[in-house]
Amino acid sequence: MSVLANISGKAAVAAFEKAGWTCRGQVGSHAVLTKPGSAVNLSVPQHKELGPGILRSLIRHAGLSVEEFLKLLP
Repeated sequence: MSVLANISGKAAVAAFEKAGWTCRGQVGSHAVLTKPGSAVNLSVPQHKELGPGILRSLIRHAGLSVEEFLKLLP
């Protein structure tokens, strides 16, 4: 299992966008991402550092593995 380093919310959104997710706007301090054909919306906190638990949960809901996500990082 790969180790998730401290990643910002902005970097996480960029990686999810490479995977086909689209940022539909922001609600408070969270960016909302959608993907055609997916019933799930991702709500990514726009913090300087995302905790590994939150990030791992977002990756799982997006249908990606940690390794796939790490390859998408800028």
